[in-house]
Amino acid sequence: MAELKEKKQRSGKLFWKREGFQGYLFMGPTLIGFPLLCAYPMIYSLYCAFCDWDGYNDPVFAGLKNFKYILMTDPVFPKSVKITLIYALINVPVTLILGMALAVLLNRNLKGIRIFRVIYYLPTIVPGIASIILWQFIFKSDVGMLNGFLTQLGLSPVGWLTDEKIVLFSLSLMKWWGVGGMMIVFLSGLQSVPADIYEAAELDGAGGWAKFRSITFPMVTPIVFLQLITGLIGCLQSFAEAQIMTAGDPNNASRFINYDIYETAFNSGRYGRASAEAWILFLIIMVLTVIVFRSSEQYVYYENE
Repeated sequence: MAELKEKKQRSGKLFWKREGFQGYLFMGPTLIGFPLLCAYPMIYSLYCAFCDWDGYNDPVFAGLKNFKYILMTDPVFPKSVKITLIYALINVPVTLILGMALAVLLNRNLKGIRIFRVIYYLPTIVPGIASIILWQFIFKSDVGMLNGFLTQLGLSPVGWLTDEKIVLFSLSLMKWWGVGGMMIVFLSGLQSVPADIYEAAELDGAGGWAKFRSITFPMVTPIVFLQLITGLIGCLQSFAEAQIMTAGDPNNASRFINYDIYETAFNSGRYGRASAEAWILFLIIMVLTVIVFRSSEQYVYYENE
């Protein structure tokens, strides 16, 4: 009787007050927005990748012309791929190590420790463009702070943004400066590790390094995996650093893939070729992500396993 009464109450509700309708209502923006704002542009860009298109007239189908030019003739795009991969290879491990190290150091119950956490996190909340302009001033060859400091020490100035061999390291310094966001994520993971595990390890005579190797790191490997994926994708999609600080110079030594796509589309007017480059970048990211996912089974530990 109670079930029958509940059914009658539910059937008597107006349709917009029913739980199912309200659920679909909340999903509406995604159900409508994803096909219009994400799926359709992706499909259309895939079609444009096989076309000659100047951005104004209708695309003209050209087969594999764009891909053949990019992979076999274009002197710039292969170098952009190489530079972007090197940039990711430099930054992803360094930012992971720095973020973890800072989190371990700041995961202590000391007086004033919150002030240091805020100090290390502050660069993360600085707007991206503002931080790039700040570092651009620091790296300037003539009036930059770094070269001014080197001059005071009696050393020769360095072309931080004009030397082909140093420019990627200079851009990496700016990346490392903003490692506070990764530090906070690691810190939240460290604080979720049960304290009784550490107490049991101390009773067994485990030292600091042994506790980190056998307890701390295994317990935060899911966070390491997450940061590895997001950091890798972020580095492969780098754009603002090259566009604002270096314009891809010197000698295309900082011309990341995303910046090359931008230049090909908006400065050269070859939107079809730029679409092809974007899809090649998508494939590179997808392949590397699959490799990271497959390899994660060897080092990621989950509590329910």
